[in-house]
Amino acid sequence: MNALVLGLVFVTAFLVVLYSTPPLIKVAILKRLFDEPGERKIHTRVVPTIGGIIIFAATLFSYSLWFELDFSKVRNMIELPQVYQYIREFKLIVATLLMLFFVGIKDDIIGTAPIKKLISQVLAALILVLVGNIRITGLHGIFEVNEIPYWASVFLSLFTFIVVINAFNLIDGVDGLAAGVGFIVTMIFGTWFIFAGDIILASLAYALGGSLLGFLVFNFSPAKIFMGDSGSLTIGLVACVLAIKLIEYPTDKLQELQLYLSKPVFVIATLVYPLADTLRVFTLRASTGVSPFSADRNHLHHRLIDCGLNHRKTVIVIYILNLMVVGMSVVCFKLNASIALVSVIAFALLFTGILQLVYRAKNKSKRTSPEE
Repeated sequence: MNALVLGLVFVTAFLVVLYSTPPLIKVAILKRLFDEPGERKIHTRVVPTIGGIIIFAATLFSYSLWFELDFSKVRNMIELPQVYQYIREFKLIVATLLMLFFVGIKDDIIGTAPIKKLISQVLAALILVLVGNIRITGLHGIFEVNEIPYWASVFLSLFTFIVVINAFNLIDGVDGLAAGVGFIVTMIFGTWFIFAGDIILASLAYALGGSLLGFLVFNFSPAKIFMGDSGSLTIGLVACVLAIKLIEYPTDKLQELQLYLSKPVFVIATLVYPLADTLRVFTLRASTGVSPFSADRNHLHHRLIDCGLNHRKTVIVIYILNLMVVGMSVVCFKLNASIALVSVIAFALLFTGILQLVYRAKNKSKRTSPEE
């Protein structure tokens, strides 16, 4: 029964995007809601930027349509609080998604100041952390730390929401990248929740996964439409909710492999590309005295393109890298959480270092070729 529900969630979202995107592209072109080529832009033609409307609508429609609680299991008052918690979280997730969606769609159409987008993200995070209690309560063995004080839990959770939401916004710079990475992330999280027996969280992951797969049909290079901020903010918020719920999932409901696997390390490995790229770019900008939210071409996907790869090859390399890091976190399931985390970070840094060397060698050959 659960497999049927998840299949319906995924297929419904996929079909809604598949059949609704072409008309949206026509409307966007007629109303001139597109992104024009520019100095910092990679694309060389006008492309509609409001694809996030379809991602948001399909995810919310499919998740709400097939949202199901098995009330047959509620046989005593001990189980009722969990049911109420699911309903409460459902309402808060929908409410915060709506808020970020409208902020994103305004930015896609007429533009929004970065500080206003940041305020909306902080507000959404505060609602989910303080009202919904969706927060990280400890480090679960990393650096030998388990529980942390409430104030530290709130601060860490708010920081996590802001970072993850902005991470997906920042990687949306190459055809199919944000949608593809988002699809990988949601399907991995959704599969994890299937093994944990949580149909509700798995449904949320699969609803967004189905939407993103349908969107990739039109967003993969050469892209016919971009998701814009309305899409990237939606992906970031849902991905972060799933990540925190996974980290804090009760151990008494997990399978044997899930018990041994460090949940924070698994989450970091799954989100490795958005997190690594954001950390790298923010560090570079801060070191040069530039605002962390300013635009540039220092992202890893820009580096890959500058090394000679096209859009398709660039995103495929990043997809493979992301899956390899996740695989490494699973292989290290018996290791100490701190050692596993260091292994995952070291692998990501190794890839980044190799890419940087190739990029510098490429630039050096370009500079020396005219002299030769």
